[in-house]
Amino acid sequence: MIPAQFEYARPASVDEVLTLLRDKEGEAKVLSGGYSLLPLMKLRLAQPGLLVDLRDVRGLDTILETDDDLRIGARATHRQVHEHSIVADRYPFIAEVAGGIGDPQVRNWGTIGGSVAHADPASDWPAAMLADGTRIVCRGLGGERVVPAREFFLGPFSTAIEPTELLVEVRFTRRARSVGGAYTKLERRAGDFATVGAATVLALTDGRIASAGIGITGVNDTPFAATEAEAALVGKAPSEEAFRAAGEAAAGMAHPVSDVRGSAVYKRAMVAEMTVRSLRRAADRALRFA
Repeated sequence: MIPAQFEYARPASVDEVLTLLRDKEGEAKVLSGGYSLLPLMKLRLAQPGLLVDLRDVRGLDTILETDDDLRIGARATHRQVHEHSIVADRYPFIAEVAGGIGDPQVRNWGTIGGSVAHADPASDWPAAMLADGTRIVCRGLGGERVVPAREFFLGPFSTAIEPTELLVEVRFTRRARSVGGAYTKLERRAGDFATVGAATVLALTDGRIASAGIGITGVNDTPFAATEAEAALVGKAPSEEAFRAAGEAAAGMAHPVSDVRGSAVYKRAMVAEMTVRSLRRAADRALRFA
């Protein structure tokens, strides 16, 4: 199909973007990689009055590590994240997520900020960010807001970004090497959206789980933090029994529907299984440096 008529702008700076968003509040849509927005426009499920292309805006694809976090600019592509030396060396969990998104074409052009802002209920990044405790930076003409991931994803394709704000950066927590993370997903075929995806982050102290983060995608209206599963793990030794109990707790928080990807019963069982598999790998990575 052909998109509805729209205006088009390619500003050169973040301030220009924000001015356009303010002047066309509620009518403008931001274009980053385009793999989510453009198909919606072709189907006329999205009909922005103004399309604001970020292609010429510099400084939004920086990847750097500070004393507190790993900061990834919103325009960094999935491939850039996956192949960055700091990410590959110190954040294998994040590299793993980026390397498993879509196909090479999507990873080459799609961006982390575009994916997060789109907030598809089956996308990969939200699960990882919920497990990690990531902060998402939104900038407006009045300044920046830092929104915790667990307050950012409000519903299907709905986030805490205000109409006059731009997502400019995501900040993953900098952790000791004794903290392990992993992402495991079930997909019908390579490159498909997750039928179920489970991201986990485990911190071990004296052979026991000091803290746990678990993010689940693909089964509810929005990706969610499996808080009951997290609570069930704290204080326990990393074991198959503990992981199975956490998997069942995560499945109990899932509310899938039956569709072409499987029945609701099957998906709920896969929430438990993917959570267990992810926890095993996260624990292995944590124990390697504990």
